[in-house]
Order: sequence, then C-alpha cells, then structure tokens
Amino acid sequence: MPKNKKRNTPHRGGSGGGGSGAAAATAATAGGQHRNVQPFSDEDASIETMSHCSGYSDPSSFAEDGPEVLDEEGTQEDLEYKLKGFIDLTLDKSAKTRQAALEGIKNVLASKMLYEFILERRMTLTDSIERCLKKGKGDEQRAAAALASVLCIQLGPGIESEEVLKTLGPILKKIICDGTASIQARQTCATCFAVCCFIATDDITELYSTLQCLENIFTKSYLKEKDTNVVCSTPTTALHISSLLVWTLLLTICPINEVKKKLEVHFHKLPSLLSSDDVNMRIAAGESLALLFELARGIESDFFYEDMESLTQMLRALATDGNKHRAKVDKRKQRSVFRDILRAVEERDFPTETVKFGPERMYIDCWVKKHTYDIFKEVLGSGMQYHLQSNEFLRNVFELGPPVMLDAATLKTMKISRFERHLYNSAAFKARTKARSKCRDKRADVGEFF
Repeated sequence: MPKNKKRNTPHRGGSGGGGSGAAAATAATAGGQHRNVQPFSDEDASIETMSHCSGYSDPSSFAEDGPEVLDEEGTQEDLEYKLKGFIDLTLDKSAKTRQAALEGIKNVLASKMLYEFILERRMTLTDSIERCLKKGKGDEQRAAAALASVLCIQLGPGIESEEVLKTLGPILKKIICDGTASIQARQTCATCFAVCCFIATDDITELYSTLQCLENIFTKSYLKEKDTNVVCSTPTTALHISSLLVWTLLLTICPINEVKKKLEVHFHKLPSLLSSDDVNMRIAAGESLALLFELARGIESDFFYEDMESLTQMLRALATDGNKHRAKVDKRKQRSVFRDILRAVEERDFPTETVKFGPERMYIDCWVKKHTYDIFKEVLGSGMQYHLQSNEFLRNVFELGPPVMLDAATLKTMKISRFERHLYNSAAFKARTKARSKCRDKRADVGEFF
C-alpha cells in the first residue's frame, strides 16, 4: 500500500477525524503503549491528538453545567480514564502536549473531588509536575504550578500534601527568584508556593521562610527615599501584586508574635503602594492594609496607628478619585473597593457578602475570610462552588461543617437548565435596558427645560 494511503487510514478504534484523537489518548493509557509509539515531537506535534487534548483541557467538556452532570452512571469511570490519559501525556516529547495535559488534569481536579484516585497516583503526578517545572518554559511551568495548587487542595492537610510541598517547594522558590523566567510563570509559582504552604506546612520555620521569599519580591515596589511620590509600574509589577496578596494570606495563619513583627515593618511602608500608577497594585495594597488593620485590632482592641490621618486622606482620595487621565473602568473599580477599605480602617466595618453554593450559603463577614476566599477562587476558578460543597479542607477553613449529602434526585431538581438561565438573563437585560432608557429620557427632558 502506498505511504499516502497508510497516512490517511483511520487509527484503530476510531473512524476518521475525531476518532483518531481518541485512539491516541487510548494508547496513552493502555499499559505503556504510548512510550513505544511517539506520535509527537517538538518540531511536529500530531494535530489530531492535540485537538483531543485541548478538548479535554476545556472545563466545559465535562463541567459546563456544574458538578451535577458528573453524577450520571459511568461518568466517574470516564473521568478517571481521561485523567490516566492526561497523566501519560505529561511525559510526551511535545511541550504543547504536556501543557495541554497539565491543564486538562487541573481542570478536572478543580471541578470534581477525586481524592482516592489522586491519593493512589500522587507520586506520579508530583514527579510529572516536578519534571515540567524543571525542564519546561513559560506556559508549561505556569500550567504545572497551577496543577500543584489544585493537587494540594484535593489532598488537604496531611503527610501526602507535605510530601508534595517538600518535593516542589525548592523548585517553585527557585523559579520565583529567577529574573530570567517568565513573569506569568513566576506569578503562578508564587501563588502555588503560598497556597501549598497554607495547606500543608506544619513547620513554622518553613512558613517563615516562605513569607520572607515573597516579602523579598513585593517590597521591591516600595518607595525609596530618593524616589518621587509615585510608584511607577514595571514589567514585574504583576509579580509583586501576586506576591503581596499571597504573603497576606500566609500572615493570617502566623503566630501573634510574628504578626506583630510584620506589622511593625510593613504598616508604614505599605501605604506607599497606594500611589502606584497601576490600579491593581493600589487595590492589592488597600485590601492588604484593611486586613492588617483587622489583624492588629484582633490582637489589641485599642490598637493605635500613628499616621491615621494621613492614611485616611489617601484612602478617601482613592475612594472619590476623578482623575481624567485614568480609565473609567479603573476608576469605577477602584472607588468601589476603596469605599469598603475606608470604612474598615475608619469605622472597623465590613460589608457582609453572601456566597451561594448548592442549597448552602456562606457569609463573608471579615477581611481575612474575604481574602482567603478570593485566593482560593483564583486557583479553582468556576470549581470554587463545587469545592465549597464537597472539599472537607475548604469547609474547615470557612467553618462550614461536614459536607451536606444530597441525592441525585435532589440535585436534579435544584439544577437550572441552560434555557431557563437564558430566559432569566434575557429578562434581566430587558429590565436594565428599559431603566436606562427612562433615565436617558429624563435627562433629555431636563436639557430641553434649560
């Protein structure tokens, strides 16, 4: 048979286009066959298998309608089968294939609790992540670090997650401090390092070491004595923001004596970041200050801050910022956040927020809880609500008690179909449009009157 005929022949187990990708994933899980046949190389990756991988890596392919769809008969086995294929593909020669596999595993673990499955394969997964962090570049390192975070969230506190942190911690730290590494990879590694430390570490010296590593990063944004009154953003500003936010997270689990030391060092330097020309840095600094005030007042109810008048003036200016050189979206976002921060600093008040997940509700009534929720939501994305329902570790963190057990019938009655969601969103959109039209008409009438 001519070569071109062989090349166009469908793979065994599938017929044409989509089936060939499925066969490649099957080969990855069928007793090591994938290692004997390498369809990929760095120069020429198989388009068909790559499309299959990217399909897996899309969370909508298995969790678009929420965790309820995963309760159907056979889906658990299918999901585990996909995961086995992804795990094998993390050894592939192609960097893009490895990245897609890492992202696929991360998306599955973010949307479904698979503790027993992960427990059996934690060493294999840790080795794959370690290899990708060491030998990979940029996006692959970022995907590996993101997977490490979700892996520790699945495992929860204990010996298993401690082993993951012990193996990956030094590599993550090296990448964070490597000025030649991708900024996005360093950002994700900083978040991963802190989240894994938050979950796994029982060693107080390891906690302090992680704090110091993150501190060395974000303090580079502090104003120096010779600097002007404005902190100018740099290519590493995004890394400094991530480091500051997760440093603040770790501070919430530190002993009181260590918290006092950090407050003394940073309370008078952190306000300088409020003058940054980057809106996200200003918001991160403001939220961190609000949380530090909450910690300080929790330690000493009559806590006194010497520069309170100067600080409240800065916060009030940001809460009412009308500078024309700033984008409207940035100003709107900033004003909303800093109104809450100002209330927290001046009045010790926090606007309670409600998070709904399934039949339950969680009330976020302090900055510590809000900050912790925001960090874990950043890691888990749309899977945060599912993990709040099912993940014992997260439920302990937010004091939600044991998971509420619901049968499939109850879950099905609670689920809103896509069509119902579409109708609801359409009605809401029409109501908003009608209200805006009335508002415009009133403004027009006033203009004509004058």
